[in-house]
Amino acid sequence: MDLHEYPDREMMMLRVAQRIASELGQALRRDDRATLSVPGGTTPGPVFDTLSGADLDWSRVSVVLNDERWVPEDSPRSNTRLVRERLLVGRAAAATLIPMRADTDTPEEALEGLCDGLRPHLPISVLLLGMGADMHTASLFPGADRLEEALSSDAPPVMALRAEAAGEPRITLTAPVLRDAVNVHVLITGAEKHAAIEKGARLAPREAPIALVLDDAMVHWAE
Repeated sequence: MDLHEYPDREMMMLRVAQRIASELGQALRRDDRATLSVPGGTTPGPVFDTLSGADLDWSRVSVVLNDERWVPEDSPRSNTRLVRERLLVGRAAAATLIPMRADTDTPEEALEGLCDGLRPHLPISVLLLGMGADMHTASLFPGADRLEEALSSDAPPVMALRAEAAGEPRITLTAPVLRDAVNVHVLITGAEKHAAIEKGARLAPREAPIALVLDDAMVHWAE
């Protein structure tokens, strides 16, 4: 595990945003398009604020969430809402958002369309992940109902999962998509998550889904 520790969160958020912008720039010099995948939640907000002003050809960048709660976009728990408000503004407003939800009662009804929409934008050029204290990442929760399927090498790019800790039904990127990303970053804060990621590095993905990516990830941590 490539662990980078920072003296404070403000510096960490700035450095991570700069690193992501640099890697997206490299991807755009290599290929016609680049894909950025980001988490929801409040932690990455400062990264988004800085990254949205990066001097990139955002019209050639596709953005997709790691996962989404199956809630309306106007819900305060919507990851899509957060990304629209914090990342897809300023220069980054020109980026293309790849949907991770649809107007259906259940995520299962939308899976085929969501998978078809994502496939042309794979592999992910830059993947930014978060992690919970339970060592989940994206919506790959320990004990989730279809976790084994989502961890398999032949899993579709997107799956619906349910877990007690998740609350609402979730839609999530699966193991093959996460493992195939070109550049991988994990962003965590606090002593509890530092201890959790150290533990996760020693466990199997079914016990600690974050273990899926740790061999190839750059982990960023600040107290």
